[in-house]
Amino acid sequence: MRAEPSHTDSMDRMFTALADSNRRAMIDHLSGGPASMSDLAHRLGIALPSALKHLAILEDGGLIRSEKVGRTRTYSMASDAFGGLEAWVADRKARWNRQFDRLEKFLEGDA
Repeated sequence: MRAEPSHTDSMDRMFTALADSNRRAMIDHLSGGPASMSDLAHRLGIALPSALKHLAILEDGGLIRSEKVGRTRTYSMASDAFGGLEAWVADRKARWNRQFDRLEKFLEGDA
């Protein structure tokens, strides 16, 4: 039985997936609609094996989904692609704002 990946593991995979400019370009293209691996490779000017490696990393990061029909594999954005990232950013932003609120109270002499 395989253990479920931790939230930290999934965030690490997502940040790893987004760390490469080719993968971000793929995300940009897929945000406009589904595309095949060969279309994505052609648009980026990279070889099919390189495109396949990048797409596998994006899929492992939970950002895209793939579907194979016949000989063609089509990639699309995952419906919940940025949900975990948005929650992570919102949590850090809220923490940061609370610190500024405490600093403001301290400076006003209310602390």
